[in-house]
Amino acid sequence: MRLRNRTRGNSAVQSLQDRLVWQCASLLLAYPDEHLSARLRTVDELRASAVGLAAEMLARTVAALTSTAPMQAAADYVETFDLRRRSTMYLTYWTAGDTRNRGREMHAFTQAYLDAGVRPPADEAPDYLPVVLEFAATVDPVAGRRLLVEHRVPIDVLHDGLIEHGSPYAHTISGVCETIPAATDQDVRRAQRLAQAGPPTEAVGLQPFTLTVPPRRREGGS
Repeated sequence: MRLRNRTRGNSAVQSLQDRLVWQCASLLLAYPDEHLSARLRTVDELRASAVGLAAEMLARTVAALTSTAPMQAAADYVETFDLRRRSTMYLTYWTAGDTRNRGREMHAFTQAYLDAGVRPPADEAPDYLPVVLEFAATVDPVAGRRLLVEHRVPIDVLHDGLIEHGSPYAHTISGVCETIPAATDQDVRRAQRLAQAGPPTEAVGLQPFTLTVPPRRREGGS
């Protein structure tokens, strides 16, 4: 399933709408810990000012999480994002895999944050989708949008994986996709090839890289 994208505009109103969607999506894609209820309330407050299909998609994820017991929501999240390669939210995993290029691609995210006057979070990789979405929503919407557009194919792989898994988080990614240009036929084919063949690999000369995908969640779900 691929949602149609609305005609894009450059108005300040449209930019604000996209930033609302990005902030909501960042909150919804966070691990459902003891702060989940507060995050869902924040999302509802932000959605009150959002309109269109993206806002409707976000509401579907909110409804699913609201109706799920906290322990079950946490278990579902781990199964979806920690145990399924197709659902990784680390965007450079699909474009660079475990190759030397991945360090360079991750540096591009870090440099975008530094250029905007903020430091990347110390406790998460710079290419982690919720981090990118929060940056786009709250710091630099132009640079943030560019990062999302440049990584449309990994986002599509994630989207398709979530749909295949029947995850309510697929609706949130659908909302994000509504804020960036539609995938081209070439993008669609590339996403399909990546999903089938997996990310690039490199057998020799790898630089040390400590991030494991799917990530190993620490005890206590942090």
